[in-house]
Amino acid sequence: MEQNQSPAENSSKIGKWMFVAFWIVGLLLLTAFFSDKLEKQNNPNQNPQSQILNGSAEVKLKRNRMGHYVASGLINGQPVTFLLDTGATNVSVPAHIASELGLVAGARYTASTANGNVTVAQTNIDQLDLGSIRLNDVRASINPGMLSDEILLGMSVLKQLEFTQRGDWLILRL
Repeated sequence: MEQNQSPAENSSKIGKWMFVAFWIVGLLLLTAFFSDKLEKQNNPNQNPQSQILNGSAEVKLKRNRMGHYVASGLINGQPVTFLLDTGATNVSVPAHIASELGLVAGARYTASTANGNVTVAQTNIDQLDLGSIRLNDVRASINPGMLSDEILLGMSVLKQLEFTQRGDWLILRL
């Protein structure tokens, strides 16, 4: 047989649940705050600084805490994250996001990467945007060996740009 609880016992139970709920909400808010801070440390160029000077597009990128240049941009109008890589011959797109970007796999070939040889598919990017810099018909490859969502911005783009490094900043000009 169940006994009725006194108002003091009910208040005590409610108080315990309120305390637990307070800590859960607090932890969720801290997690959201710090994951945003970590993302900004990894990609300090979520809105790259850009301008048009004397008819030339210029984008200024800040180096992240690991010394890399990571920036948000667009491929075929879809938002992406670029990692600048002067060691990559072409733009290298992870296979798991290629179809979302409207990329069609073409001829396959073996590419030599930092992680060894991998069979990639040739493709072309109709439009690539990084800040105020817009390039059309860019050579790229679809790489099934890439697990991250970052796209390597290789020399098929970088050779079309003038770039200067000053301290923690990289200035790209078209």
